[in-house]
Amino acid sequence: MAAPKKIIKKTTKKELLHLYREMLLIRRFEEKAGQLYGMGLIAGFCHLYIGQEAVVTGVNAAIKDGDQMITSYRDHGHMLALGMSARGVMAELTGRSGGYSRGKGGSMHMFSVEKSFYGGHGIVGAQVPIGAGLGLANKYLDNGKISTVFFGDGAANQGQVYEALNMAQLWKLPTLFIIENNQYAMGTSIARSTAQKDLYKRGLSFGVKGVQVDGMDVLAVRDATKKAAAHARSGNGPMILEMMTYRYRGHSMSDPAKYRTREEVSEMREDHDPIDMAKNRLLKEKWADLDALKAVDKDIKSIVADAVEFAKTSPEPDPSELYTDVLLEVDA
Repeated sequence: MAAPKKIIKKTTKKELLHLYREMLLIRRFEEKAGQLYGMGLIAGFCHLYIGQEAVVTGVNAAIKDGDQMITSYRDHGHMLALGMSARGVMAELTGRSGGYSRGKGGSMHMFSVEKSFYGGHGIVGAQVPIGAGLGLANKYLDNGKISTVFFGDGAANQGQVYEALNMAQLWKLPTLFIIENNQYAMGTSIARSTAQKDLYKRGLSFGVKGVQVDGMDVLAVRDATKKAAAHARSGNGPMILEMMTYRYRGHSMSDPAKYRTREEVSEMREDHDPIDMAKNRLLKEKWADLDALKAVDKDIKSIVADAVEFAKTSPEPDPSELYTDVLLEVDA
């Protein structure tokens, strides 16, 4: 029996070049963040997004300005995809006042109301009910917006996720629950930790529809998200998108990732890398040549280098910052 014909997803030169550039920015930024962590310039926790770039890039390509995004501690890529400044993100990583949380949040806790980004959350799964709350606000205000809630395969087993799914379906909230299934949670294979490994089915008992998506293919992510967003925006309630992806680095910078083989990681890099897939399509369509793509990479590296310099030279927060953003006083 002949193998099924692979469907070539529709795109344009302009769109694919943009998606390629966005993914490459995330990759180069995260590579540099890893270097800074090794040099001791980033303290605390640092979770890199290397390998998963197609997920947030594809999702962002399918949603509208003003739609909210909320995620976990692996959040640098989400901020960059939304157009948040590489300077501000890197400065927050180094704990400087020029960072998005004025140096007080670090890697896991950054926010931007302007870009509709609501964190960066360090507690596993805690962002999921908050994301449902954003959906509730959208429905109450009837503003036509949707909320996109990112969490991992490990967080998919947390109880508050199911409470949020139940509430979202009960009230038909315009919310997309996006599971970034990189297959290992903190360090344990999903096959060893999860009885029902098809995570897109997790909402079936509540009536929440779900689909599984190739999270290494930015165009597949874009197309699936467009359909899900239209579903949620039309008053049909939430959907689950299980993005099958893979992280090349450990869970965090302190993780040696000895629970998987080098051969497994190499195979994913060589055969499924999201940036290489976009690059190969650009070359095949003759929308760009190697020199043009090298120029894009050079430009990206200059942006990241500028962000690093800013992160090194921006002053540390004044001690008085300990008392800001703690309490908001309002008139009764």
